[in-house]
Amino acid sequence: MSIRVIITGGAGFIGTLLARQLLAGPVAAGGAEPAAVSELVLADLAAPPPDVAADPRVRAVTGDLAAVIGELGPADLFFHLAGVVSGAAEADFDLGLRVNVDGMRAVLEHARRQAAPPVLVFSSSLAVFGPDPAQPAGRDDPAGAAAVGDDTLPRPQSSYGIQKFIGEQLVADYTRKGFLRGRSVRLITVAVRPGKPNAAASSFLSGIIREPLAGLRATCPVPPDTPVALSSPRRTVQGILRAAAVSDAVWGSRTAMNLPGLATTPRSMADAMDRVAGFCASELIDWTDDPVTGDIVRSWPARVQAHRAAALGLRGDDSFDDIVREYLANNGGRAGPPDPHSRTPR
Repeated sequence: MSIRVIITGGAGFIGTLLARQLLAGPVAAGGAEPAAVSELVLADLAAPPPDVAADPRVRAVTGDLAAVIGELGPADLFFHLAGVVSGAAEADFDLGLRVNVDGMRAVLEHARRQAAPPVLVFSSSLAVFGPDPAQPAGRDDPAGAAAVGDDTLPRPQSSYGIQKFIGEQLVADYTRKGFLRGRSVRLITVAVRPGKPNAAASSFLSGIIREPLAGLRATCPVPPDTPVALSSPRRTVQGILRAAAVSDAVWGSRTAMNLPGLATTPRSMADAMDRVAGFCASELIDWTDDPVTGDIVRSWPARVQAHRAAALGLRGDDSFDDIVREYLANNGGRAGPPDPHSRTPR
């Protein structure tokens, strides 16, 4: 017995981690017995990394998702990760709609045309939540302080958040109609990501760790004590795979599920980095306050209740120290103490 899988956004960071896990197999989908992957189709604008592309079971499809959707073929299991990230969706409204909404519909229609309804996991976001601008938070209840649960009313305060919420509702309706077996999972900011910064408003939360550990300067565009919620790459992939694996009855509600996260602040993250690295790498962080990025980040919840995820055996990271250790273990060690005269830009 084998299984065919499609990942949109399959050449991205999370898509690549997920692909490697799937290829290591076996893979469970929708409550069925785990099975080996016979073919893994990775759809993205870019090609997958060489180690993934070298697997004979992998087929890469590159190009705009709506244009190449017909090349993907059928699948038992879909992971829809492709999308325009938060900062880019806010800066280019039409691009966000085209990729995050029209691309979503293209994937759902492709799945709908299959003879048997496939399992589809959609990566939504905690950006679907936000404070009501008509009811400003008081001094004793700052933005981000209130915990959000699986059933908290979504009130997105960005184009990206609205587009993700639209995706959740479409997955729920296609599931209700019996076209597919959908599971929407609300991801939390994933840190620490290796590589270069991207256009996500949350990108700095990786940058203030990644760059100083490499001896480079980094900028934090929000005040040090801004509340944020994070999840390590490992915990994030675990959550996505678990959502795919369980039966429809165990998954339960068609509404989206929050993944568990770690509540912290940039200051606490910097302190953890220094403890793990053994030197003051945080001296390379430039603390600023960019109102555009800050407004987006502060609209996101910083404390998450994830009761449905806990019932599936998922839990968040224990500490940011552990996340830094995981990053160093997977990405080539650590830098030495920073050069006090270094002004290397990001």
